[in-house]
Amino acid sequence: MSPAPQPSGITQGLTLLIDPHWSPEQALAVVEFLDDLRARIWAHYELALQARLRDDRTTALDINGVDDPPF
Repeated sequence: MSPAPQPSGITQGLTLLIDPHWSPEQALAVVEFLDDLRARIWAHYELALQARLRDDRTTALDINGVDDPPF
């Protein structure tokens, strides 16, 4: 069975194994740590991240200025 695809789209590299025997408290501690890490990264790189996300999500239709709604 192949692993589930990552949100990042990365398909190569090291497999991240999570201990299936973690207690709910251990799992929550990891989730809280990741939330804190994400918040600190966002606070430091906010403008650059917004520009990158905008560039990644801009399509040719957005650039050409099509004013017709898609519906």
